[in-house]
Amino acid sequence: MGTLWADWPVGTRVVIRYRRAEGGFSDALGDLVEADDDAAVVHTRRGPVRVAAADAVIGKPVPPPPPRRAPRRG
Repeated sequence: MGTLWADWPVGTRVVIRYRRAEGGFSDALGDLVEADDDAAVVHTRRGPVRVAAADAVIGKPVPPPPPRRAPRRG
């Protein structure tokens, strides 16, 4: 059985839910920058997040973020 991200090309925007070492879950949302059978690295807004294959629960490619809104004038 391949990894969750086996068919995702590097550069794809993805979200991966994973188990945290301290308990609970977290999501890595961003661009896939590296992937192999052991782990995937997702470049998020806060920097790179390495998700071990053993900790990955679910994930999928996602569409690009919506464009930023213009500031409100008031």
